[in-house]
Order: sequence, then structure tokens, then C-alpha cells
Amino acid sequence: MQKEIIGKATLYLGDCRDGMAERADKAFSLAIVDPPYGIDAGNMVMGKGQNKQWGGKKNWDSEIPDSRYFAELFRTSERQIIWGGNYFPLPLTGGWLFWNKDRDKDVSFADGELAWTNFLNTLKEAKIKYDGFLGADKDGRIHPTQKPVRLYSWLLNKYAKLGDEILDTHLGSGSSVIACLERGYNVTAYEIDPEYFEAACLRIERSQQQQLLAF
Repeated sequence: MQKEIIGKATLYLGDCRDGMAERADKAFSLAIVDPPYGIDAGNMVMGKGQNKQWGGKKNWDSEIPDSRYFAELFRTSERQIIWGGNYFPLPLTGGWLFWNKDRDKDVSFADGELAWTNFLNTLKEAKIKYDGFLGADKDGRIHPTQKPVRLYSWLLNKYAKLGDEILDTHLGSGSSVIACLERGYNVTAYEIDPEYFEAACLRIERSQQQQLLAF
């Protein structure tokens, strides 16, 4: 499994299930994960032509994660925020998060997304603007279902504490890692697709360089 270290981030190219299997019980304080929803989102969002910049058609969202994934996720992390939790066979919870995308106009895609948690008691809303295809981040979009760094920063500000070890099982664009590094958290992330992994590492490195220049 290829390993890259960028600041306090340890990034692995490989199957997150194999990576988590090597970890101790409750090795991570908080898992913030965005697994495939099983709705073919990549091709639905990007379209066949636009998808070429990510290596053509990809089928990463054709199925939801299997039972082994969820067993390892719950074993290795104390608390979980699972984006797309409404698509998965998860335990009943009152602790949902709703990402309100704060759109300027009505569009065909959803106005928000849901995340399942095992530690909230009521539904909470994060109103973080999403700016369409290019996303809400100044360096654009490198993944079909990329979420804004600001959304992960909001989550960390609300639900993480100093010293927490953060886990992301599906690195994707790297937004979660950028937010963790900006706030000083140790984070471990996995990505199975080599192209997304390389693009995310480059994006994270750029972000780190910009932070250093800012200081």
C-alpha cells in the first residue's frame, strides 16, 4: 500500500478495509467519511465527456460499501459522521446532519445531503454554499462528488477537539484532509483510485504551501 505523508496527514493508496484491519480498536477519535452511495453519481454529475479529465468513465459509485467496511469503520473509530447515511443499512439514529448547499437558484440536483452520526441527538444543519460544477473551493473541482473544505472545517469546529485522531476512508478530492491540516489535526485517509489519489495529494500539497506562505 503506497503511503504519503504531508504534514500531519498520512495518506494511503489502497483499500481502506485492508488499512483499517491493521488498526487497533478505537484507534481514531472521529471518522468523517463519504463512501460511494451506489447511485452512479460520478457519471450522473460529470457526464461522459466531462469525465475524461478523470480518466474516462469510472464505476466507483455503482455499489454501496459492504458489511466488512462498516464493521471495520465502527471497530476502529469512536464516533462517526457518514455522508450519504440515508443510502446505507445503518442503525437508527436521531443524530442526522443536513448540509444545506445554499444554492442561488433552483437546479435539478439535491439542495443538500444527509450524514448519519452516532453521537448527535437531534438533526443539525450546516449551511455551506456550494457553487455548482467548480465547487466552492478556489482551486476548482477534481472529483465528481467533491465537498467544500469549508464544510469539513465546520464539522471539525463543531464536533472535534484538540488531540483527536481523524479518519477518512475515501479521500476523494482531499477536502477533509485540507480542513484537518488547517486546524492542526492528525488525519489518516485512504483512496483506492490512483488518479484521484495523485490529484488529491497534489491539491493537499498546494494547500500546505499556501499556508506556509501565509505565515
